[in-house]
Amino acid sequence: MNASPRLPRWLLVLLAAFIVQSAHAQSFEYIIVSGGPALRKWENLRLAGEQHDRWWGNFIATATARIREIQKAQPGMPITWLVYRDAYTRRTAEDGKPYSVWIQEKQAKYGIKVVWFSSGNDVINYINSGQNRSRTKIAGFEFFGHSNMYCFMFDYSSDIYAVSTAWLHQSDLKRIRASAFAPNAYCQSWGCHTGEAMSDAWKKATGLWLVGAYGKTDYTDLHLRDNRVGLSAGSHWKKRG
Repeated sequence: MNASPRLPRWLLVLLAAFIVQSAHAQSFEYIIVSGGPALRKWENLRLAGEQHDRWWGNFIATATARIREIQKAQPGMPITWLVYRDAYTRRTAEDGKPYSVWIQEKQAKYGIKVVWFSSGNDVINYINSGQNRSRTKIAGFEFFGHSNMYCFMFDYSSDIYAVSTAWLHQSDLKRIRASAFAPNAYCQSWGCHTGEAMSDAWKKATGLWLVGAYGKTDYTDLHLRDNRVGLSAGSHWKKRG
């Protein structure tokens, strides 16, 4: 019986290199984060022109509109959508509508992954280790929600009137591993005032610029803009430091 022919050494080395490269092939993930709406019982204490979130879906419709844009521009890009659960649970109790169920259903509708979170720590932990970041790099990060110049506010007037009880402050950004991101990752906050301070802190922590508003963003009359976020009068996007 003839022995099987032996492969040349150069071919064995080439095959081994290909196997190692395949095992460590780099992939990508796009992260979208949505904060939650205020409760009407709190916002009704304000004057009509000063109220927030009359509609529960401000940070849901805008996020899904952006998801569709990403999928059109980058077909096949895996997208993970982090959603602050507690605010939608509270608004569900107030309105009697199954908001969390409706949000979860979008996982199958858009072919994305929905991940519920409860704190800024959860967001940082997902950035750092939601995937094996030596193999799966973050190609983009975008935030939809309330914010001020120093932090993302995942709720506002949801648990306590005119107060945020869940946030990601710029002082916490140093805990983010810059290596989790691809070198050319796109980052943007669609909240108010981010470009006035937090964008610089994000750049210092990650090496990437966070596009942010200098001034206020506008979530009113979204149906007139195909659910895209606008800017309030006198505001502008700060696209680089």
